[in-house]
Amino acid sequence: MSGFCIAYLVVFVGVEGRVGSKGELFPPKDVRDRLGLKPHMKVVYRVEDGKLIVEPIPSLEDVLCGEPEVEIGLEDFHEFRREISRKAES
Repeated sequence: MSGFCIAYLVVFVGVEGRVGSKGELFPPKDVRDRLGLKPHMKVVYRVEDGKLIVEPIPSLEDVLCGEPEVEIGLEDFHEFRREISRKAES
């Protein structure tokens, strides 16, 4: 029973925003701050299970200055590249 209550609360807890007359989305400032959204920043929109997911696209500078998420050797990189090329050609 407690699992149901938790799921029920998660569904309805959120922050209200609005949609403009031309379909623009206006997330509240606290949401923009939590996502690190800045004016003119690009984002990716996805729909999953009827929900809109918004993810910021980091700038090239942010990616290059950050810690690498994955470390891979040169030979592994080349093998990965060959594998992607094979899949693209199929």
